[in-house]
Amino acid sequence: MIEYYTNKISVLNIYKKPSKKSEVVSQMIYGDSFSIFKRKGQWMKIKTKEDNYEGYIQNRKYVKYLRPTHKIHVLKAKVYKFPNKLKKINELSFNSKLKVTENKNKYFKFAKGWINKNQVKHISYKEKNLFKRISIFKNIRYKWGGKSFKGIDCSALVQICLNFNNIYCPRDTRDQIKYFKKNIKLKNIKKNNIIYWKGHVAVALSSKKLIHAYGPLKKTVIMDLQQTIDRIKNTANLNILKIKKI
Repeated sequence: MIEYYTNKISVLNIYKKPSKKSEVVSQMIYGDSFSIFKRKGQWMKIKTKEDNYEGYIQNRKYVKYLRPTHKIHVLKAKVYKFPNKLKKINELSFNSKLKVTENKNKYFKFAKGWINKNQVKHISYKEKNLFKRISIFKNIRYKWGGKSFKGIDCSALVQICLNFNNIYCPRDTRDQIKYFKKNIKLKNIKKNNIIYWKGHVAVALSSKKLIHAYGPLKKTVIMDLQQTIDRIKNTANLNILKIKKI
């Protein structure tokens, strides 16, 4: 039986190799869980429970698996020391997961402190519009391997919205394109269709607009769909590989 642990760091880097000089391939946010393959000094090789992603983390704050009861539905949720706004002690990113232990007035208590009830949803909550909240990341900086308000990459932007709605999604574009089976033609593209290039992905907001965490502009941006297709063709010599419907 696999033993899982839960991350208690707001944003925790996952490295390709056991070194801070190594590439950051992904991150865990608060409440993400993982299993441990092996320990090497201050490093652990782990596999994430949410998407089976493998990499190395430093031995930091973690606990035996906590089954979450709630999740953050805003870009950045404030955590307070007491059930009021007098002393902020932390911030948690969208889709961070909590185990609520106490309910007092407008606040929930969990392991890290108190959080306003209006910033969380029950863990089972999901929306018909799977990408309803994607635009909260507009202007958040592009960060390779990132998946939080501190920085996010293109595939994490897709993944975190689907995960919020309790839908499994692989971490990387190459795996997402294989996992999602329903293909759409460009002429039939609609809101919430997912557009894949080699190593890049965007989400259609309509038949005319898309949103993506775009490396060349160093942030998450809303752009004209056809102009973006042309730009990626002209600057990276890449054509669309697939357009997917969830």
